[in-house]
Amino acid sequence: MASNPRTAIGKVADGHYVLVVSDGRTSESAGLSLRELATFMADELGVECAYNLDGGGSSTMVYENSLVNKPTSNGRSIKERGVTDIVYIAD
Repeated sequence: MASNPRTAIGKVADGHYVLVVSDGRTSESAGLSLRELATFMADELGVECAYNLDGGGSSTMVYENSLVNKPTSNGRSIKERGVTDIVYIAD
């Protein structure tokens, strides 16, 4: 599988989750293949169950109203892309 921007969520224990976003398609970041994402989550983060969410240009993560990554759809411009679905976590 090709390296691309990726977004995933994984369970590390009951009630404890990690969120992962990877940029890609730029000179700064090639992105991840699905295998690389799975290996990182399992081996580095200890995730026991993971879900690959939408990737590519919709791989965008915001934390406390700040953009965490540099999303790109085509590798030529860094900008957010409109999406119709989100994962929203509130405490």
